[in-house]
Formats: sequence, structure tokens, C-alpha cells
Amino acid sequence: VQLQAYGGGSVQPGGSLRLSCAASGSISRINIMAWYREAPGKERELVAMITSRNYTNYAESVKGRFTISRDNAKNTMYLQMNSLKPEDAAVYFCNANIVVPGYFAGMDYWGKGTQVTVSS
Repeated sequence: VQLQAYGGGSVQPGGSLRLSCAASGSISRINIMAWYREAPGKERELVAMITSRNYTNYAESVKGRFTISRDNAKNTMYLQMNSLKPEDAAVYFCNANIVVPGYFAGMDYWGKGTQVTVSS
């Protein structure tokens, strides 16, 4: 099983980006999916999460600006980021709890990060 995150880039403050995270491999079910970010000198923090039934939760700092969603048929998660601020700049990582065939419990998988830069 692999997670591949993409869609990062460089934008000016107030701009938008859409991140995607696709899971591939032998997958029975994907439970919770989430985006984390890690800025230089800071700990990795949870940005947003979404359950298999589309219950969502966001960090206070991104509420109203970011929207997490998923397409279960494509095993893909998205993060629409609007009104980006310089403090949103970080490496963004996707995380998913995935159940593989033959197992009942899921395991956490991480994708490689994608860089988001916000500067004028």
C-alpha cells in the first residue's frame, strides 16, 4: 500500500491550492484519512481529518479556509486550501488508516510530503 500526495506549490497570500492524496495497492477499506503539516522548527500538526462517512474535523487555524473531502471510489482525499496565509507554509503529509485483505484492523500509512509555500 502506498500513499501519494501531490498538488503543492508556491502561491501568494490570499491564494488557493488543492492537494490530493491517492492510496494505491491492495486495499479492503480506508478508515480515517487526514492531512498533517510540518513547518520548519515546528512539530507536525493535524490540519484536517475525515472519516469514511465524511465526518470532518479541522484545526482551529484553518477552519473556514480549508476543506477536506474524499472520493472513496478512487481511494483519494483532497484538501482545498483557500485564503492562504504565510503561516500555512509547510510540508503537508497525508495519512490514512487502511485495512488490507486478510486483516480486520487497519494500519496507519503516510505519504511523502508535498511543499506548500506562501509568500509575496
